[in-house]
Amino acid sequence: MEIIIKRFKDLDIKELYEILRAREAVFVIEQECFYQDLDKKDYNAYHMYMIDDDKVAAYLRILDKGISFKEISIGRVMVDSEYRGNDLANTLMKSAIDFIEHNMNETKIRISAQLYLKDFYNRLGFEVESEEYIEDSIPHIEMLYCKK
Repeated sequence: MEIIIKRFKDLDIKELYEILRAREAVFVIEQECFYQDLDKKDYNAYHMYMIDDDKVAAYLRILDKGISFKEISIGRVMVDSEYRGNDLANTLMKSAIDFIEHNMNETKIRISAQLYLKDFYNRLGFEVESEEYIEDSIPHIEMLYCKK
């Protein structure tokens, strides 16, 4: 499966549609979380995704400094239900970290992680930086990655 990374302005209409469809399927429909997904942060992001037969199998966005946090951040990490259990989230996150370190020359990455994914992000090098808080009716924690 190919990993694609593009700035918002470089996405074509079909790519954007498939990304938004995939995010809605996971975050709004599956997680029953009714929130404003189109938050204008997409304009200031790299969109990294894995495509399989024109379907977005996994996705995340890398936000510029100052958009969500003072550091670069990663958000909207998702894997389509059909593709779970294939290590795609791990592969995509490692690719994002590598891209941030080598192409953006950044060593710190901050995330707002759903609490149940704490161990997953910890295995990737993220450390807990906050107490638990509720965001969109889901428990979250802030985590920070610092290249060692």
